Amino acid sequence: MKSRKKKSNLFEDFANAATRFTGSSYAFLAATAIVVIWAVSGPIFNYSETWQLVINTGTTIITFLMVFLIQKSQNKDSKAIQLKLNELIAAHEQASNRMVDIEDLTEQELDQLHKFYATLAVLAKKETDIHCSHSIDVAEELNELKLLKIKGTKKDKKNGHTSSTQSNN
Repeated sequence: MKSRKKKSNLFEDFANAATRFTGSSYAFLAATAIVVIWAVSGPIFNYSETWQLVINTGTTIITFLMVFLIQKSQNKDSKAIQLKLNELIAAHEQASNRMVDIEDLTEQELDQLHKFYATLAVLAKKETDIHCSHSIDVAEELNELKLLKIKGTKKDKKNGHTSSTQSNN
């Protein structure tokens, strides 16, 4: 069991080192140098099919391996970001714990949540207090109350009445 864990760490270490290197300026310069050397060697090999096959095979193999390396790196980064976000949600007493692990929802369920927050954003834009934070239910209720209050104020002004609560706002 211990040797298996060591192999896993060895692979993890290799993948992390490869990810760091391939994303560096040195890797870009090395790739550029290889292409330049290949291009300059063209006249030496009379631009033969073998000369073309060398660069095609090399780039295909590197691209194939890089796809898996990039995917592994993205999976790890995505998991780390999700864990950080889960910690922020769990640490904030007013945050909805329903948001923890939403990455496991279906695409349709995520679309439904997106619509929920899009509606909340629209209602938040109508809020005059920029520091106010609330659920969509509260936002809708406050918005309805404001609309009723505005309608009531317009109705009272038409009738020539002004109430004390309306004159304070």
